[in-house]
Amino acid sequence: MRHHSSLVEIGKLWAHLHDKYGQLVALYTKLLCTKMEFHVKHMEIPPNLEATDEVLERTAGTDINNVFQLTVEVFDYMDTELRLAETVLRQLNTSIAISTLTSGQCRLAPLIQVIQDCSHLYHFTVKLLFKLHACLPADTLQGHRDRFHDQFHSLKTFFNKARDMLYFKRLIQIPKLPDSPPNFLHAASLAKHVKPVVVIPDEDEPEQQDDDDDDPEPLIEVSDVSTPSIQAQPQQMDIFDQTFGPPNGGFDDRDLQIESLKRDLELLRAELERVKAEAQRYITQLKSQINSLEAELEEQRAQKQRALVENEQLRMELEAMRRRNAEYDSLQTTFIEAEKRAQATEQRYNKLKEKHTELVTSHAELLRKSADTVKMLSATQQTQDEVERTKQQLSFEVDRIKQEADMKLEEQKFEMEKLRRELEEKLAEISRIKATLQSSEQTSVQMNSSMTALQAEKERLMRSVSEKEAELSSLRQAAQVQQSSLQQERERNSRELGELQGKLQDKASQEELLKQKLLEEQFALLQGTVTEAENIIQDAVAKLDDPLHIRCTSSPDYLVSRAESTLTSIDKLKKGHAEYLTNMNDAGALLRALTQFSHLAADTIVNGSATAHMAPTDHADKLTENCRTCATESLQFLKDLKTKITLQKADPAFIRVIVQKILHLGQELRPKSMDIRQDELGDLVDKEMAATSAAIEEAVRRIDEMMNQARKDTSGMKLEVNERILNSCTDLMKAIRMLVVASTDLQKEIVEGGRGAATIKEFYARNSRWTEGLISAAKAVGWGATEMVESADKVVLHTGKYEELIVCSHEIAASTAQLVAASKVKADRNSKKLSTLQQASRLVNEMAANVVASTKTGQEHLEEKDTMDFSGMSLIKLKKEEMESQVKVLELESQLENERLRLGELRKKHYVLAGVPLDQVSEGNGETFSTTHPVSMSPKPTKPTLMKKPALAQKPNIPPKTMVSPR
Repeated sequence: MRHHSSLVEIGKLWAHLHDKYGQLVALYTKLLCTKMEFHVKHMEIPPNLEATDEVLERTAGTDINNVFQLTVEVFDYMDTELRLAETVLRQLNTSIAISTLTSGQCRLAPLIQVIQDCSHLYHFTVKLLFKLHACLPADTLQGHRDRFHDQFHSLKTFFNKARDMLYFKRLIQIPKLPDSPPNFLHAASLAKHVKPVVVIPDEDEPEQQDDDDDDPEPLIEVSDVSTPSIQAQPQQMDIFDQTFGPPNGGFDDRDLQIESLKRDLELLRAELERVKAEAQRYITQLKSQINSLEAELEEQRAQKQRALVENEQLRMELEAMRRRNAEYDSLQTTFIEAEKRAQATEQRYNKLKEKHTELVTSHAELLRKSADTVKMLSATQQTQDEVERTKQQLSFEVDRIKQEADMKLEEQKFEMEKLRRELEEKLAEISRIKATLQSSEQTSVQMNSSMTALQAEKERLMRSVSEKEAELSSLRQAAQVQQSSLQQERERNSRELGELQGKLQDKASQEELLKQKLLEEQFALLQGTVTEAENIIQDAVAKLDDPLHIRCTSSPDYLVSRAESTLTSIDKLKKGHAEYLTNMNDAGALLRALTQFSHLAADTIVNGSATAHMAPTDHADKLTENCRTCATESLQFLKDLKTKITLQKADPAFIRVIVQKILHLGQELRPKSMDIRQDELGDLVDKEMAATSAAIEEAVRRIDEMMNQARKDTSGMKLEVNERILNSCTDLMKAIRMLVVASTDLQKEIVEGGRGAATIKEFYARNSRWTEGLISAAKAVGWGATEMVESADKVVLHTGKYEELIVCSHEIAASTAQLVAASKVKADRNSKKLSTLQQASRLVNEMAANVVASTKTGQEHLEEKDTMDFSGMSLIKLKKEEMESQVKVLELESQLENERLRLGELRKKHYVLAGVPLDQVSEGNGETFSTTHPVSMSPKPTKPTLMKKPALAQKPNIPPKTMVSPR
């Protein structure tokens, strides 16, 4: 993954650049990262995506979740490919580059691989979506269908545009997609799907060559070409060999040694490549093993988690079984108690039954005794009859017997009474016993029914208990088996855990090493950025002493805006420095602030020096000295950032003080108002704008005349160069005319929107400083147009220099930028005319760049270079030429010093002609300065007043803004 991290960092670095190539490099590195992540995760699919349907099915698997996830990953892969393709095509549409030029081919080269990848990814997506629709509802996959439709239309548009480009016709055969995407809701549509196939022509096939010799060859060859072996190139004879002849008859033993060493070097290189490839293969295998081990670890963790869940469920079921057993024990105890109560009741019932039997037997005995007594009474009655017959005889005996009989009768009566009372008691007791017996019988019936129910419940509970016991026994056996497997699993997991802990410690150590490496890489990035910043500052310092820089001038207002931007960047730099000291793993904020600071500080130094060229001597010396001090302090601060020892104490505070001094000097050099009556400003604005339009029209007319004259007088390459230069000048004049019209419309809108009840003249008078800026900018644009026509005329007639035309292009771009800035300073941000003005300004910048490009191209085609051939010169002649060259260098240096003095005098004369007294030079204004093309034309005092470049008045009473200079 080291390469992946490197690509991510490279993409972040390029993404910070605002040019078009930076965006393309960032997107391409993101595509490479996505490609690496996809193929690391799905190693069955080869890097060229040429996988069969069986490999795709095996990769997707049978789990619908894996198929769903793979589909999303393929969608993301396709989005990254299409985003790169759309950006490349969009940049080709918005730039001048075409597919047959080098700049266009540089952008189109990566799209060959994009076309191949997109064809395979489209086929993968169709297959996976049909598989998903076969397993999931259609509503669930609505998002997938919408995303596929968007990608289908984008891919079809990309293929159609690429198919029409000449660059791809000889390199690749792009397939055609169907008119409409497949219908995934209809499974039979899969049979209609045809896999798009990209065809790469064989390298043996003859390539069709264009008749136009100016078209460059394609930059990329698609076919694989083996690396040619290193061959010894014929060595050209040097001057020494020509003079004295080759050593050893033209052949030296060192040549043999060199050839032998070259062959050994090739063998070593091949061996090194083989070792690298083998190491990379081992790394890939180890990574795959690590991934498989990690997957196995995750699976073991999942199994362990499932085992813990199942163990917990078994434990809960065991607790529930124990609760049911306790309930069963309590029910069994209740049943035993009920059975005991039933037995006691049954015993009481038997006792009552036995008592009842005894009572019945006693009652029968009493009835027998009563019958005997009746029989005795009847016998006694018969004896009394006999006694009466023998009364006389037995009167004494009768009396005695009567007495005995009375006594016995009394005894019998008493006994009968006693028996009667006992009988009544027995009857009452029998009635009570009967009632008790009836209640006992009812209770017995109830107890019998309860016993029957309890017996049934007991049987049911016994059956349930037996079943539960059997189930508990099986659960115990399963638990024992599970426990043993868990124990084995624990032992195995403990072993694996030990191994994984060892690996984890290794990974932790590797992570520490990676963290340390990250810190070192961040610090290395910081050192690289600091080195680049030092180069930028040193380049700015070098311009201070560069003789060519003496002709460069800048305005105090622009210097003030640069200094203010630099102060803001210093605050960001201080904040980024503090954040980096807090967290050294991330140096992004410090790197961004450092990059911005280096450019702005260098810009301030260069503009300060350029402003000093137009300033009085005292201010110029102070400004130059402060610029040098700012550069020195900046380099010292950057030097402190390069070592970890001095990193803590690095402080840009003193740089801020120096930049504030430069800011104050720039504010002191700001110009005063023009000496114009305020009631004349309104008329003067219209006059200057009209004069500017007339100057532009005159320039267009003169360029047309020059074009016609050039066609009559010249031919061949010279005519082609002149036409190209004049056409670019015509386009530039037309763009300036559009900008002047847009500026005039915008000014009218500003005046109408801001004057209220006042008149137009009163509005201009109330905003006199803004009006003066408009007047000065209009004058500069008109002067620049006239000056460009004169320079172009001289170039066509070969009486002038190409550099003058280039400088005029830069000057006119800066003048129009001043006019745009003066026009939009009071404009509403939401104004449509403001957007029109900005579009016209961008068009002027592009046309000025075209003039510079066509001029440089014509200069390269027409000017002949001196080849400096010294092959025929002797040693004495070479020495003589060397001395003459040294004399010429000394003469040129002397002339340079004299020209510097002359430039100072010319600058003083310029202020006199501009009407600014020498004692008020510090209040004079400088000329427009461009950050990209700082060279401005020197004033020409010999020209008439109308043709002299006017001094540009600045925008007072307005906070200075950073203005993007035209390129």
